[in-house]
Amino acid sequence: MNISSVVVRVQSGDIDKVLETLRSADFCDYHFHDKSLGKIIVTIDGQGVSEEIAKIKKIQEVPCVISADLMMAYSEDELEKERDHIEMKGPVPPMLNDDTLRAEDIVYQGDLRKKNI
Repeated sequence: MNISSVVVRVQSGDIDKVLETLRSADFCDYHFHDKSLGKIIVTIDGQGVSEEIAKIKKIQEVPCVISADLMMAYSEDELEKERDHIEMKGPVPPMLNDDTLRAEDIVYQGDLRKKNI
């Protein structure tokens, strides 16, 4: 599952019309707007990037929308891959849990896992 935030830009005079459309839409969730700036914040979700792109295109096709830009994205698949990657790295070097070691005494050699400290 992917979840992304989108900033929708409209002219101030058109914001009420666009808000009505986006609030009732099944392809996004409305969260906030600033009429003076002509900005609306919505989120979209999807099973993958292609579904999210389709939803952004629907937002862009709403009459009076100037632009709809992805601002932040979250992907469960990416998070799980990174967790797996971290787990394969092995344990944290013992020196990083040593409260008696002073930071000034640590000399970085490029890879703490290969350094025998």
